[in-house]
Amino acid sequence: MRIAQRFPFLHTVSIWRFRVLRWMRWIFFQRIATHHRLRPLPFRVTSHESLLLRKLGDADMRLQTNKITNLRLASAKMNGIIIRPGETFSFWRLVGWPTAKKGYVTGMLLSNGKVQEGIGGGLCQAANLLYWMALHSPLVTTERHRHSYDIFPDSGRVLPFGTGAAVYYNYVDLQFHNPTDTTFHIIIGVNETHLHGEIRSDILTPHSYKIIERDHRFTRSRTTGKIFRENNLYRQTFDKRTGNMLSDELLYKNHCETLYRPESKILIEEAP
Repeated sequence: MRIAQRFPFLHTVSIWRFRVLRWMRWIFFQRIATHHRLRPLPFRVTSHESLLLRKLGDADMRLQTNKITNLRLASAKMNGIIIRPGETFSFWRLVGWPTAKKGYVTGMLLSNGKVQEGIGGGLCQAANLLYWMALHSPLVTTERHRHSYDIFPDSGRVLPFGTGAAVYYNYVDLQFHNPTDTTFHIIIGVNETHLHGEIRSDILTPHSYKIIERDHRFTRSRTTGKIFRENNLYRQTFDKRTGNMLSDELLYKNHCETLYRPESKILIEEAP
């Protein structure tokens, strides 16, 4: 048994230590983007939208519905944010602590491979969308966390497995930095059916980007019988003027335990 399990207060102390360190980093060590602009910048860099209500295993759809309230509140805090040259976008610095007093309601949280209920649950969907858009822009992701487990079978998935971003106030953050001379503009909001977003810029950017999934598979451990999901994700960069591919960069390799049994039609390979 880990010491934090024997003495739960130590876990709370550790969380608060990380939160204080994060606040200090925001104040003293980072140029965080905090300025908003209502009028969109002229050039669209990328856009994306994600369906608000999806069937996720046996998860309570009530939590999915509540999530929409939380996404509206969080999106309002981030919508219109300007990321100037040298500035860093921080999800939690903009959203703030999602509390009931601010109007947040109970939604779905994922922790250690388990579905839980908690105030402000469901905000990972906004982080997922923002991270996906950042990958299709010149912005450089400087902090991003992945879920440790593949919890739900695919249901209407349109993005490659392993492109999500976990967030937990405030030390599990999503951050991306602007190393260019271009100013970027985040547009994000909720309509009746989708969470939608755009990244815009003040000048036309020269490159476009594409995320490619390779070597996707499910494997079973010979020793434990556990099933794992794997893939490799690459980012291709193209010259907009010529259409030529400039780079084919490995972003990361995904390998995580699957907490559901894949459909019978899916091939499960025996791990070596």
